[in-house]
Amino acid sequence: MFTKEELTQLFASFNRQKILVVGDIMLDSYIWGKVDRISPEAPVPIVSVEKRSNRLGGAANVALNINSLGAKAIICAVIGADQKGGELVDLLKKESMSTDGIVRSDERITTTKFRVMGNNVQLLRVDDEITDDLTISEEKQFVESVKQILDREKIEAIIFQDYNKGNLSKTVITEIIALAQQNKIPTAVDPKRKNFFEYRNVNLFKPNLKELNEGLGIDIDSNDKENLEKACYELNDKINSDLVMITLSENGVYITGEMNGFSGSHAIPAHIRNVADVSGAGDTVISVTALCLAIKLHPKKIASLSNLAGGIVCEEVGVVPINKEVLLKEAITLMTK
Repeated sequence: MFTKEELTQLFASFNRQKILVVGDIMLDSYIWGKVDRISPEAPVPIVSVEKRSNRLGGAANVALNINSLGAKAIICAVIGADQKGGELVDLLKKESMSTDGIVRSDERITTTKFRVMGNNVQLLRVDDEITDDLTISEEKQFVESVKQILDREKIEAIIFQDYNKGNLSKTVITEIIALAQQNKIPTAVDPKRKNFFEYRNVNLFKPNLKELNEGLGIDIDSNDKENLEKACYELNDKINSDLVMITLSENGVYITGEMNGFSGSHAIPAHIRNVADVSGAGDTVISVTALCLAIKLHPKKIASLSNLAGGIVCEEVGVVPINKEVLLKEAITLMTK
């Protein structure tokens, strides 16, 4: 599929890309500890805390993946003017990421996912969030922040990272897609159910199989390629995307559409992995996808490399970004002619 030289040049080209990430950012807060007994108060494990940590989550983890691949990510999002929002901004600064696109609102709280980990296994997650759509005022501030960034930065691609937390309202989606088209910037979408069909006329639409089934009100299996293809055609009738790429978990990815000399459909099988945690795998997939889209890579190669990257991060516990050197090494081993 690739030569070693092609992959080396491809990964070097990532360093010249600047990607705008818009959507729901959040704070991933972890409590790590050991479990060696059950509580006498209820049939639950007792975790003896050893450490606590905060990580960038949601669209912020997408941005972290972009940076880890050598490119530069710029985030636009609305968060709360609260303590957790401050902690999230501090983490962005620690990772040398711009906070110019972050809008702080007194009317929202910063989405925070608290995870309790015992013996490296997730025992509990507690979500603290507001999932209502942005107010009209917040929408205007959000879109204006995107406009300002597009005016002063040369953006190579825009990622819409939707977690149904309210940032990507219908108005925000429509207006930012219009801005992308005006500036001839390719768009990649990682959708959720609420505004599934609002992402019309984007370049690449990447739901997982569950989201595809829920969006279309169907129930197809990942091995049913005939009905999977029909579902993709039905979806594309509604959103008019150049490419539709469905992630199929342990069965890889399926891509269909027309772009850069590619026309038709192709199934990419997954590589065998020792899966530890699937959290954040979709973030990694859309990050690699957008970078490849920005440099006009052939869609089959986009799907193959993104599929490989998503599998690699599943071997890590917790939400972690892809390691560029590890991805390049595995790509050379598994994907060269």
